[in-house]
Amino acid sequence: MAKCSYVPLFETKQVKGRVLFRCIAASIFLGICFIVMYRVMFFPVGGKAERWIWIGQFLSELWFCFYWFLTTVSRWNSVYRLPYIQRLSQRFEKELPGIDIFVCTADPLIEPPSMVVNTVLSVMAYDYPPEKLSIYLSDDGGSDLTFYAMLEAANFSKTWLPFCKKFRVEPTSPEAYFRTASEPLNDADNWLSVKKLYEEMKMRIEATIKLDRIPDHIRKQHKGFREWDFVLSKHDHQTILQILIDGRDSNAVDIEGNPLPTLVYLAREKRPQHHHHFKAGSMNALIRVSSRISNGPIILNVDCDMYANNSKAVKYSLCLFMDEKKGDEIAYVQFLQSFDNLTKNEIYASSFRVLQQLELHGLDAIGGPCYNGSGCFHRREALCGKKYEKNYKVDWKKVSDTKADESASFLEETCKVLASCTFEHNTTWGKEMGLIYGFLVEDIITGLNIQCKGWKSMYLSPERDGFLGVAPITLLQTLVQHKRWMDGHLQVFLSRYCPLLYGYKKIPLKLRLAYCPYNLWAANCLATLYIVVMPCLCLLKGISLFPKISSPWVFPFAYVAFVHRAYSLNEFLWCGGTFRGWCNDQRMWLFNRTSAYFFALFETISKLLGYSRLNFVVTAKVADKEALKRYDGELIEFGATSPMFDILATLAMLNLFGIFGALKKVILDVDEDLQVLEKFGLQILLCFVLVTINLPVYQALFFRNDNGKMPSSVTYKSIIFAMLACTATMCF
Repeated sequence: MAKCSYVPLFETKQVKGRVLFRCIAASIFLGICFIVMYRVMFFPVGGKAERWIWIGQFLSELWFCFYWFLTTVSRWNSVYRLPYIQRLSQRFEKELPGIDIFVCTADPLIEPPSMVVNTVLSVMAYDYPPEKLSIYLSDDGGSDLTFYAMLEAANFSKTWLPFCKKFRVEPTSPEAYFRTASEPLNDADNWLSVKKLYEEMKMRIEATIKLDRIPDHIRKQHKGFREWDFVLSKHDHQTILQILIDGRDSNAVDIEGNPLPTLVYLAREKRPQHHHHFKAGSMNALIRVSSRISNGPIILNVDCDMYANNSKAVKYSLCLFMDEKKGDEIAYVQFLQSFDNLTKNEIYASSFRVLQQLELHGLDAIGGPCYNGSGCFHRREALCGKKYEKNYKVDWKKVSDTKADESASFLEETCKVLASCTFEHNTTWGKEMGLIYGFLVEDIITGLNIQCKGWKSMYLSPERDGFLGVAPITLLQTLVQHKRWMDGHLQVFLSRYCPLLYGYKKIPLKLRLAYCPYNLWAANCLATLYIVVMPCLCLLKGISLFPKISSPWVFPFAYVAFVHRAYSLNEFLWCGGTFRGWCNDQRMWLFNRTSAYFFALFETISKLLGYSRLNFVVTAKVADKEALKRYDGELIEFGATSPMFDILATLAMLNLFGIFGALKKVILDVDEDLQVLEKFGLQILLCFVLVTINLPVYQALFFRNDNGKMPSSVTYKSIIFAMLACTATMCF
C-alpha cells in the first residue's frame, strides 16, 4: 500500500481532564511541602517518646507522599486507543491471521466445569472466521469430569454458534446471555429451543459432577476416557491430549454446514517429583502444543471464569497488531478486566474502576500497560522470547494459514511430549521463553520481560467490555486474593527483575517508575498501620500529632486530605461508580492495607529468608446460597476465623476506645473541653473517620446473628488485644 494512501487502523487520543488533574496534583504537592515544613519546624524537644512517635508519623507521611508521587507520574499523560474494525475488514479480510485461544482451569470443585464450558463456548462464538480460531483448554486438575464437560460443549457448539450469528448474541456465554436476554418476537420457538438445549446440557454436566464419576455408558462414547484408566491422581498422570473438534476436517461443521473452530483438551503430564509451575507452566505447555497443531501468530489467554463479552474483541486487537506503521512493535494488547457479579455499590471494591479506566491508560502512553494475566492478546513470537528489532515486519499473507497437515490422531500422539514434565529441562522455557517461572504474578514479570526486549504493549477498553469474570463474594476470599497479588508484586520488586534495575536503559524511566506503585502495594501496610494505631493511642495518652485547630498550619493538612479524597470521589463517579461504592472502596483500601498487605509483606520476607516456599492459591468461584444472598444484599461476609479478621477487629476496637477516651475528656473536663478540641481536633477527626469506616465490623462483632457475623473467638480476642494496647499506652 502506498504511503500516501495509508489510513491507520487505530487512533490514539488524549484522555480528557489532564489539565485539571495536573493542576490539582501541583496544588497537592505544594500542600505536601508545607506539611514537611511543619514536621521539621515543630519537631518536639520534650520527651523521648514524643520524639520517636513524631518521627514515625513523619516517616509514614513521607511514604504516602512518595507513593502518591509514583501514581501521579504514571498518570501524567494518559491516552486511549480507538480501533477501526471496518478498515481492518476492508484491508485484511482474506489475510486475517489464525487466533489461538488458551483457557486455563485447575480444579473442578473450585472452578465448576459448567462455568468452564461457558467460557469456552463464548470464545468459540467470536465474530471471526471459525476456521481461523483454535481453542485450547488446559485442565491442570486432570479431571475426566472437565473432559466430559468439554465433550458436551463441543456438541452444543454446533447449535450455539449459528444461533449467536443469527441473533447477534452478546454476550456469547450461554449462561450470561439467557440470564439477561428476553426471547425475540420474530423467532421465539428457535430461541426457546436453543435455551432448552443449553439447560439440558447444563443439567447433564451438573448431574455428572454430583455423581463424581463418569457413568459407563458415557465413557464408551469417546476414546479419550480410556486415558483415565492410567491416571493415578491429579498430581500423578501422563499427558492427556484430545482434539475434540478438528477445524481442518470438512465434516467438522455446525447444524447449518458452517465450519467449526478447532477445540483441544490438554491435561499436561504431572509427576510428584517435578515442579509444574502452576499457571505459568500450563501456559507454556499450551504454547508448545498449539505451535504444532494450529500455530496461530496471535494468542489470547483467558481464565476459565472470564467469558467473552464482546464478540468483536479479536478484531479490535488486530486493528492494533496489523496497523502498517505502529502494529509491528506491539507484543501484546491488554483488555480491561471487568466482572458480571458485582453488586450495585461494589461491596468489596473488586472493579478497580480508577485503576483500569484511568491509571492503565497512563501506562499506555509511556510504553504500555503491564500484562494482567487474562483477557490479553499476545504476539506468539514475542511471547516465545523473540527480541524486537527496528526492521521487524510481518507479512500477514504468509502467517494467515499455518495449521498442521497431519491427522488429528497423529498430532495427539506426537504433541504429548511437548507437554511432558521433562521437556523443559535444560531449555530456556520459563526463563527467556514463554511465561517466567518462580513468581506468584507470572503475568506481570512476563510482560516486563517482553517490554525490556524492545516490544511495546497497548491497552484497550472499548465501550462494551471485552471480558467479564467472577469477583470474590466474601471478604476472606477478597483478602486472600489481594495477599497473593501483593506477595507476588513485592517479590518482583525484591528480585533481579526489579523494574528500576532490570529495566535500566531498556524501558523509559517513567514506565519503570509506573511499575513501582503495584510492586510496592504490600509495603503500604507499615505506614497505614502506624497511621491507624498511633494517633489513636496518642489521643489516649494526651500526645498531639497535628497542629491546633486555630493554627494556620492546619490548612495544608486539611487541604491535602480533603482535595485528595474529593478528587478521588470525582474520579470514581466519573468512572461509573456510586457514592456508596466509593465509600466501600475506601473501606477496602483500609482493610487490605492493614491485613492482606501485612501478611503479604511477612510471607515475602519469609520466602526471601528461605522459611517458606512459593504456593499458588486458586480463588474459589463457588459459594453457598446464604453467603450469596448476603452478598447480593451488600452485607460484608466474615463468618470465618482468620488472623486477618483478628487484625481488622482489633484495629476497629482500638479506634473505638480512642473515641470513647476523647469523649470522656470533653465531658468530664468541662472547663477544658475547648482546649481538648483545640489541641486534638484533627486526631479526634481521624479516629472518627476510622470508626465510621469500621461500622460494618462493629455490626459483625456485636449485632449480627447470621452465619456471616464475626466469630465469637475473634470478638473476644479483639477486645482483649485492644484493651491491652490501651493499658500499655497509659502505663508507658
